[in-house]
Amino acid sequence: MKKAKITKDMKIEEIIRINPLAAEVLAEEGFHCFGCGGASIETVEQGLLAHGKTKKQIDEILKKLNK
Repeated sequence: MKKAKITKDMKIEEIIRINPLAAEVLAEEGFHCFGCGGASIETVEQGLLAHGKTKKQIDEILKKLNK
């Protein structure tokens, strides 16, 4: 079975449900908002932008998340 690709438009909660190890990758990037209320409504891109990440950094993080 093919693994679902994580995209910047997915909700934070959704990517953690798809791949629990994604939380570890995000935590390494200084992003720890998995349990906050925004995780169910905020996209990965929105959350990372709110934490000061650039579009280029977000693209790199998505690459890590999809390894």
